[in-house]
Amino acid sequence: MKFERLRLSGFKSFVDPTELLIEPGLTGVVGPNGCGKSNLLEAMRWVMGENRPTSMRGAGMDDVIFAGAGSRPMRNNAEVTLIIDNADRGAPAPYNELEIVEISRRIEREAGSVYRINGREVRQRDVQIFFADASTGSASPALVRQGQISVLINQKPLARRAILEEAAGISGLHQRRHEAELRLKAAETNLARLSDIIGEVEQLLQGLRRQARQASRYRNLSGLIHKAEALLFLLRWRELEAQGVAAKLALSASAAAVAERTNVAAIAATAQAEAAASLPPLRETEAIKGAALQRLTHERNNLDAEETRARDEAQRLRQRIGQAEQDQMRERGLETDASAALDDLTGEQRELTDINAQTAIALPEAEERAVMLSDALSERERELDRLNADLAELNALRTSYERAREQGAAQADNVSRERETLEPLAAAVGAETGGAPDIRAADAIVEAARLAITGARAQAEDANTRHMIAAAAEDTARGPLEAAEQEVQRFAAEARALANLLGPADSDLWPPLIDSIKVQPGYEAALAAVLGNDLDAPLDEAAPHHWRNLGALDGVPPLPAGVPLSNFVEAPLALARRLAFTGVVTVAEGRSAQSALRPGQRLVSQRGDLWRWDGFSVSADAPSQAATRLEQRNQLEALERWLIDAKAARATAHEAYIAAKTNAAAAGEASRTAERSLRDSEAILIAAQDDAARAARAEAERVARVATLEAELKSLDTARENARRAQEAAVEALSALPDSSELAQKLAEARNGAADSRTEASEARAALEAMRREALTRSGRLSAIGEDIARWTVRRDAAAQKIAELDSRIVGMNEELAVLEAAPVEIAARREKLLDALTIAEGERKIAADARAEAENRLAEADKMAKAADNALGEAREERAGCEARSESAAARQNELSARIRDELGIVPGDLAARAELKADAELPPAEDAEKRVEKLKAEREQLGGVNLRAEEEANEHEQRLQSLQADRTDLDGAIERLRRGISTLNREGRGKLLESFEKVNANFERLFKELFQGGEARLTFTESDDPLEAGLEILAKPPGKKLTTLSLLSGGEQALTAIALIFAVFLVNPAPICILDEVDAPLDDANVDRFCRLLEEMTRLSETRFLIITHHALTMSRMERLFGVTMAERGVSQLVSVSLAEAERVIAAE
Repeated sequence: MKFERLRLSGFKSFVDPTELLIEPGLTGVVGPNGCGKSNLLEAMRWVMGENRPTSMRGAGMDDVIFAGAGSRPMRNNAEVTLIIDNADRGAPAPYNELEIVEISRRIEREAGSVYRINGREVRQRDVQIFFADASTGSASPALVRQGQISVLINQKPLARRAILEEAAGISGLHQRRHEAELRLKAAETNLARLSDIIGEVEQLLQGLRRQARQASRYRNLSGLIHKAEALLFLLRWRELEAQGVAAKLALSASAAAVAERTNVAAIAATAQAEAAASLPPLRETEAIKGAALQRLTHERNNLDAEETRARDEAQRLRQRIGQAEQDQMRERGLETDASAALDDLTGEQRELTDINAQTAIALPEAEERAVMLSDALSERERELDRLNADLAELNALRTSYERAREQGAAQADNVSRERETLEPLAAAVGAETGGAPDIRAADAIVEAARLAITGARAQAEDANTRHMIAAAAEDTARGPLEAAEQEVQRFAAEARALANLLGPADSDLWPPLIDSIKVQPGYEAALAAVLGNDLDAPLDEAAPHHWRNLGALDGVPPLPAGVPLSNFVEAPLALARRLAFTGVVTVAEGRSAQSALRPGQRLVSQRGDLWRWDGFSVSADAPSQAATRLEQRNQLEALERWLIDAKAARATAHEAYIAAKTNAAAAGEASRTAERSLRDSEAILIAAQDDAARAARAEAERVARVATLEAELKSLDTARENARRAQEAAVEALSALPDSSELAQKLAEARNGAADSRTEASEARAALEAMRREALTRSGRLSAIGEDIARWTVRRDAAAQKIAELDSRIVGMNEELAVLEAAPVEIAARREKLLDALTIAEGERKIAADARAEAENRLAEADKMAKAADNALGEAREERAGCEARSESAAARQNELSARIRDELGIVPGDLAARAELKADAELPPAEDAEKRVEKLKAEREQLGGVNLRAEEEANEHEQRLQSLQADRTDLDGAIERLRRGISTLNREGRGKLLESFEKVNANFERLFKELFQGGEARLTFTESDDPLEAGLEILAKPPGKKLTTLSLLSGGEQALTAIALIFAVFLVNPAPICILDEVDAPLDDANVDRFCRLLEEMTRLSETRFLIITHHALTMSRMERLFGVTMAERGVSQLVSVSLAEAERVIAAE
């Protein structure tokens, strides 16, 4: 397969559709930091099925969708498509017939991803397995992210094994094995569940057989109960008929009583109606007279209330007149106060206006004087600042020169003391000549240790080879043992199931005859056809139905054809007569010889056809339960024999496996011993190299110390001379400085003059500010006086207006008061007339009330008589209703009993005697005796408990289900065996491929390491486990001039080159279709980058892998065949441009 193009749309910063051509050879991707170069690698890993958002540098998978930038809105989907050329037919099997394979992954925001291969939607796992089978994938070591070289360096050995799996082409092994193990676990779970179900069905069959024996007794009791219930219903029916006749007679008598009392009640009702009709006119007359009296009384009350209101209103008017006169006096006082206040405010206003005129003349003179004094103060302060600056500068120079003089002297003293300390130390170090270790002796020890490592390594490799051979032999021996163990378990499980199925149904019941019979295989159906259900009968004569031993019958007539069935059956003596009268024949013989059979004789075929002496024939359409049980007994005996043979085979396989395992353990221990010996030799070499290095470092340190001490002594001489010169220069500068006393005298005089000017200017400013404040205060007061004058004027005018209003109100209230004081006299005259009319109305109302009372008494007497008649009628009607209810109840009970008879017995009441089997003149027993008999029979039936009437049918159904389940279990056993063999095959093939790949990768790694480092040595080793599929991968390297050590102890550049050598060693074994390296040359210097580029060029010659190199290094760019530039001209949006360097060179050469 060849990766041709990578197409992106909406993926991260590549918002516009972008296509990256993946051509043969070396392709470089360049661009500034942050422009989106690494997004190309992430797009490749994403389309290969990467499902971890963190590996995409995001919190969620939706983060790969363009999120918007600048003027570009966010997108709701992203899609990456990889186009693969499959002309060489190197794709996995399902897609190997396609010329072009196009794999795409599309994600919708908050909707997840969709994978497609050539337009057909597939699962994520299908895509991952596709690339894993092609020796690549999202986690392939050939896709190296930024910093992943350091990840490979820092990986644990177990994680580092993945690169070997890539080389061996078994990257998908773990996933396939995991799927197979899941299927195996599911199958074993199903087998366990199926075994449980089989056990449950077997237990259910035992219960069904026991229930079938109870069904006959239950049916007999049910028949007796139906007869007894029919008798009981007959007795109850005749009792209800007698009760119905008596109820009808009582009903006729009560109906006559009701008619008589109805006539009496009608007469009383007529008298009541006449009395009631005379009462309403009398009540109306009384109401009219009462209303007239009430109206006059109301008028009298109104006059009293009117008089009271007149008196109260007059009193209120007097109070209001008094209040108005008080208000008038108050308003006159307010008018007087307002006039006085206006006079005072006007006088104050004239005085303040005169003072303001005088202030306007004096204020400019004060301002002029204040400005003049302020200018004089500024001039004196400038003079004072100048003198202060001169004096400060002079003092600073003097202080600086004095400090320089003191520092020069102190520095000269310190340099002299330090030189006195270093001179003896330099003499002592220079005199050390024989104190360093012997470097040549240490080198000799190192060389001896290297020779020891060579021998130990050979021994370790030989022991490792023997161990792998022994481990392979152990795996080979494990297969037969596992197969034998599964055979034993299968036979044992089937034997247990059959034993449980054939066991006694219930320990409390009699064992059936079938359990005492042994029949030759193949004759089960024949025996079952002859005996049928008789096989379920026991031999115990205490059982309700059983076989009785009558012994052999003398003078048995010979059979017309066939062999006696007793030749093929071992049975108790109780069956001797039945077997002696039965012969085994072929189908043709049976049909022809049936007519010659003597009474009691029968013929049977081996498959179950039956011909009886009386002409009855049965064909063998399906085996009966008895035949099935007999076949199962024979099968159980065969299984027990097979189980013994399987256990013997298992013991033999186990012995072979233990021997192979012991050999493998011994070989493993020898291999580990050799490895420990190798590690010990390496430790000795490392210690010797450390001693040699320490000796060399000690000698180099001594020479360096001598040179350092001599340089320090020279530096101290120079420093001491410089300090002496600085001290002399400071003394000369101090002597040249002028005297500062005259300058100090001038400064004091300037301070005094400035203080006087400051005082005068301050006093002038204070006087000016006081005048301004007073003028401002007077202006504010004048404004306030104007406002007060306006307010008092308003108050005076309002008081005058109020006084006029009060005069008018007092006049009106006096007039109203005069009217109210005259009202009581008129009201007294009207009251006299009203009292006379009230006396007359009261007499008329009393006469009407007496007439109405007499009429009500007559009505009450009529009501009493009518009520008595109604009560008597009601009692008669209640008696009639009771008789009707009793009659209806009797009929309802008859109907109810009839319905029960139909529901429970399915007959009408007239058929009860026939159902109870009673004769016409038979005497009926009491109902209590009949009911007790029914209860007794039901109690006997209840004692049987729950009886399943379909027990025999259900037993047949569950027997068939059991056979189906056993067949399913056999299929599951086969599937489990196939899965186990498949997993073992996967492990064996994967282990072989991994070991083969290890040898090739190790050889390539050693060669590439030497090429990159121009010498040295390196190798790979397995660690942490004897099984290569579970072991870790450790890297040991020895750059030129250094000791052999692990990868983590090398320098950064050495680690990077070593990791690159390992990655390309994998390529040479099983090259991936694509290799993307993201800034792996970052930690390398120019020389190592040149080696790295030469290695890339060699990889392109040795494999068909296509390389994409993301780099910032100019030397790497120059070695590429073509370059793609990633730019971000628009903020947040990446664009891709390309140039072919080879084409550019040809153009330049042509020019």
